[in-house]
Amino acid sequence: MGWRGRDEAEGVEAVYARDTYGSLRNGSSCSCGGEKSLRSSSASTQQHLKKVYASFALCMFLAAAGAYINVVTQLVQFGLLTGLGALGLMIWLMATPHSRETEEKRLGMLAGFAFLTGVNLGPLLEMCIAINPSIIPTAFMGTAVIFSCFSLSALYAKRRAYLYLGGVLFSGLFLMLFFSLINIFAGSTWLFTVNLYIGLMVMCGFVLFDTQLIIEKAENGDKDYIWHCVDLFLDFVNIFRELMVILGMNENKKKKEK
Repeated sequence: MGWRGRDEAEGVEAVYARDTYGSLRNGSSCSCGGEKSLRSSSASTQQHLKKVYASFALCMFLAAAGAYINVVTQLVQFGLLTGLGALGLMIWLMATPHSRETEEKRLGMLAGFAFLTGVNLGPLLEMCIAINPSIIPTAFMGTAVIFSCFSLSALYAKRRAYLYLGGVLFSGLFLMLFFSLINIFAGSTWLFTVNLYIGLMVMCGFVLFDTQLIIEKAENGDKDYIWHCVDLFLDFVNIFRELMVILGMNENKKKKEK
């Protein structure tokens, strides 16, 4: 998740800089008042959000196709190549400026990235199928409910209400990395489980944070709906992955107790 840092930190910085200027100019302590994120946003921002979520739906379809093809054709043997391919497409997408001229090209990159992300879920999906096939639909439905609830909360909360979470969430990511490094040597199941639940909470927080940050970026003129879609897509995929692992571990525990 290191790629998030610079891009989102700059976005938050720009938003707060604008708010500070607005407060000083209007002689108030806060320029946002009780405005709701979605209701108070401009028509262009609402149109932008429609594009973001339409692109997100496309990503979900392509990721599902990639995951299915992997499970059926056993592309997992090329896991390293598909992983590097997804990373390369994401970096290429991030490095390509958003414009009308590059829009189709960047949509193609997004499609490839989403497909390969689905392919890379193959090994985890196969593990869940081996334990209990019902884990996958349960995890997906759980992820859909979590993502929808947190997205709606961010959309209808006060403007910029969740942007303060940025520091906490990035600290959570570093804590997860720290625990993961320790567990390489400790090999503790307990620490691994704790890290999973921390990861789930952090990813849920990122849904709130990213949704409101997308709105504020759009209000400030950043209409790169393709990259904004990547943020939400990765949030969904990471929550789905965490839930599958948690459910898989719980199912294994139940089998051992029988």
